Amino acid sequence: MKRIAERLRASPTSPGDAPGRPAVSAGDCGLLLIRMTFGLLMAGHGAQKLFGIFGGMSLDETAKGFAGLGYQPGKAYAVIAGASELLGGLGLALGLLTPLAAAAVIGVMINAMVTVTAAHGLWAVSGGMEYNLGIAVVALGIAAIGPGRLALDRPFRWGKGGWREAGVALALGGIGAAIVLSI
Repeated sequence: MKRIAERLRASPTSPGDAPGRPAVSAGDCGLLLIRMTFGLLMAGHGAQKLFGIFGGMSLDETAKGFAGLGYQPGKAYAVIAGASELLGGLGLALGLLTPLAAAAVIGVMINAMVTVTAAHGLWAVSGGMEYNLGIAVVALGIAAIGPGRLALDRPFRWGKGGWREAGVALALGGIGAAIVLSI
């Protein structure tokens, strides 16, 4: 496992590359593809809740849905969920504050699983938690691996990923979800 992680982080250099400037690896491009896909989909999902775009409901309609799930006041929770998805998704897509972005996404997905999808089992065809679980695990994986060379976090310590970053993402996401679920 350690060797795989090192190969993902390490970009090969060719003799023609400038000294000190490694080429971008396939792992870096793969991480960018994963971050952009999941991050932008989450950001769009949040924009649906907040702004009613991309086929989403208005914020007032979303708030009614949250109130129907027992979240009171519904509008406040709709804003929290929408902002977490929008900002967490954009953070993942850009590779910006990656552990915090992953925590936001993980927290929202835990809430979605507990309040809506877990009661329907695992598979999405039955309304289950397959989708939510997949997104949460991708966010956690990105925090653990790090966002890659093609990320705004690259110069910072947390831009390398690791156990600490994954732990922060999982702990903050779990704590945030627990707080929301207990209120």
